[in-house]
Amino acid sequence: MTDSAPESGNFRRLAPGRRTVVWLAAPDSPEPRKLFETAEILLEAPNWTPDGSALLLNGNGALWRLDVERPDDVERIPLTGVPDINNDHVPSPDGRTVYVTAKDGHIYSAPITGGAATRLTEDDGWRHYLHGVSPDGESLACVLLPSSGDGTAGELAVLPAAGGPVRVLETGPGHLDGPEYSPDGEWIVFNDESFGEQPGHAQLARLPAAGGTPRRLVSSATVDWFPHVSPDGRYANYLSYPAGTLGHPPDTEVAIRVVSTADWQTPLRTFPLFGGQGTSNVGNWAPDSGRFAFVSY
Repeated sequence: MTDSAPESGNFRRLAPGRRTVVWLAAPDSPEPRKLFETAEILLEAPNWTPDGSALLLNGNGALWRLDVERPDDVERIPLTGVPDINNDHVPSPDGRTVYVTAKDGHIYSAPITGGAATRLTEDDGWRHYLHGVSPDGESLACVLLPSSGDGTAGELAVLPAAGGPVRVLETGPGHLDGPEYSPDGEWIVFNDESFGEQPGHAQLARLPAAGGTPRRLVSSATVDWFPHVSPDGRYANYLSYPAGTLGHPPDTEVAIRVVSTADWQTPLRTFPLFGGQGTSNVGNWAPDSGRFAFVSY
């Protein structure tokens, strides 16, 4: 590892005997390809740089870069002025900026190559968890949870990418997560417990990016999280937990499912793995829509 982060702080670590494995998969291929493996650090939530050259991952509270063509090691991206980050990080469409969620519950922006970070969210009584950037780079989609930690369901909100107050979009009574913009910017896709038949039964949904009525995309017995639509709009993948799962826990048997956006109900591919939290929390498609990345442990 290059420029290792300190082994202190409130972040996940690999369980004894476990390894981080980064995979690449494609809608037209039955098997994923192993890209990188390490027992030194627990890495999470890969997303691609907009030029397609590298993956961004978090680990040990820091942000890391993994070269896709020469995946020999990960290199730490030095960010200053920001606390330890979690697995909610997304690059801007122009590839100049990375947006991250820090353990203090605020969203920050920083140069994608590293440097000083700027806090974007206000002290408004919420903790802010970033998941999506609009295609024009003007807006961020995030989940709000009360700073009090009283167990209230998450709210969907958008805020200017330059920073400022959030605007809440009504989605219903159930907890939601993973809001991302569709490639045309017209929709926000997410997982929502409002449609589930039992507590914790997250299902995939979408609503107009300007606000409106959520529409269920998948009806399944599994607990489905983190939908990611390919940049060309043709495909999506999402993380599927066994029925009865509460939340999106780590270290369990899960599957990545790939679907056509013309038929979300019918998986084209299913990739079983040991993972969950950290496997695919944020947008994971390559810019050319030919591949996507995920992590197992």
